[in-house]
Amino acid sequence: MNQENIRVRFAPSPTGGLHLGGVRTALFNYLFARHNGGKFILRIEDTDRSRYVEGAEQYIFDCLKWCGIEPDESALHGGGYGPYRQSDRKEIYLKYALELIDKGYAYYAFDTPEELAAMRERFTTKENPSPKYDQRLREQMRNSLTLSAQETQGLIAENTPYVIRLKVPENEVLHFTDIIRGDIEHNTSTVDDKVLLKNDGMPTYHLAAVVDDYLMKISHVFRGEEWLPSLPFHVLLWKYLGWKKNMPQWVHLPLILKPSGKGKLSKRDGEQAGFPVFAMDWKDPRTGEITNGFKERGFLPEAFINMLAMLGWSAGTEQEIFSLDELVSAFSLEKVHKGGARFDFEKAKWYNQQHLLKTSDRTLAQLAKPWFEKDGIYSGEEDLTKGIGMIKERCHLLPDLVTQSAFLFKHPGEIDLDAIKKKWDNQVYRFFEEWLGQLDAVNESDPASWEHSVHGLMAAKGLKGGAVMLPLRVMLVGGKFGPGVFDIAAFIGKEAVTYRVQKALAALK
Repeated sequence: MNQENIRVRFAPSPTGGLHLGGVRTALFNYLFARHNGGKFILRIEDTDRSRYVEGAEQYIFDCLKWCGIEPDESALHGGGYGPYRQSDRKEIYLKYALELIDKGYAYYAFDTPEELAAMRERFTTKENPSPKYDQRLREQMRNSLTLSAQETQGLIAENTPYVIRLKVPENEVLHFTDIIRGDIEHNTSTVDDKVLLKNDGMPTYHLAAVVDDYLMKISHVFRGEEWLPSLPFHVLLWKYLGWKKNMPQWVHLPLILKPSGKGKLSKRDGEQAGFPVFAMDWKDPRTGEITNGFKERGFLPEAFINMLAMLGWSAGTEQEIFSLDELVSAFSLEKVHKGGARFDFEKAKWYNQQHLLKTSDRTLAQLAKPWFEKDGIYSGEEDLTKGIGMIKERCHLLPDLVTQSAFLFKHPGEIDLDAIKKKWDNQVYRFFEEWLGQLDAVNESDPASWEHSVHGLMAAKGLKGGAVMLPLRVMLVGGKFGPGVFDIAAFIGKEAVTYRVQKALAALK
């Protein structure tokens, strides 16, 4: 594989939030390019102006930057093959659409929306419930194939709205190869005369994608398998434009499926089940609706990328946890799966937990600081770092660092008295009263000193650990969780221990 010629592109439409399926497509492009020393291009496909959403383009750039997979070439990064927004390339597409007409491979169609609706109604049958503008019906419509050249030019001169359609051949068998799916054969009789250029002068995805992939020298096209039905149409365009020898290699990726495994994962699935499907929070400027993202739920970008890579690909080993560099090194198209990959949010959180454990306590303190401040907790960096180190093994998401460690920085709001009462009697009550009177002798920063104090008095009173240790934990933490109880005591200090035990004793009287 000639590394100098490896050029791949991610081509999203700026219509809203970036679905994790889109990020995975970008990721596989990025990994393939980096593994082979090639270039990763970001092209904005914004020709459908009716669906364009303000702010969505910048959101795409922000998402890729957070993920750590920024492009080599784009409207933001520059490059030698621009413009990188399709809306800035309008005249380019017109040139090639007219070339296809001159070659006899495309035609003008003047049908109004009403005429198209009448066509569908007129030709609907039980055998053909959804008639399409194709080889069989084009002769029934108002286009340059049924009109004379003079009539056609007259309509154009009168500024009659028109589109340009590809003239798809009848009963031609196309052969093409997909790297993942192998050899594919398709008969053109099932392909309709899709629109190439719309009546606003903008190209459809089909024409724009082919023209841009050729002009930008794209070597491999990665996209979801839902685009497979469009592939015959695109292959025809490459052929008719005379570029077939330059046609990229096709890579149609498996779908990301719902948690049930049935159907493509959607935004609605996430909303109903309470998990994100977008990379980052997306606020719709038209409605103000906010759709949650993985970043704001507390995922590390390394974990998010790791999880996505394993949805439809594996290294062929037992290894599941990868850094981005390790993914680049291990990635190959031969190991991309054909079948859909079921999304599992619990597994996604597990990936995040593994990356949390690999991240330094100081880095986690910096990342989690906004969540601590939101919860009204502000502590010095050293204390925050130390506290996080005590509890991070119990955490899956960044906000968990707060819920699992809040008691280290502020008194618990509520105490699970019912948990204490199961081990409670007058003897235990008197134990804690007496123990509070002995705390002057404890070295408050030394867990071993706290342990010696508790166990020494327990032995003197003839009490077993179960009678004292659980109540002490609940008094200090508020519930039955947390790290070693003596580590907690050493962290919060004598004053906090005394306050919390006294408060619990008062409630248990």
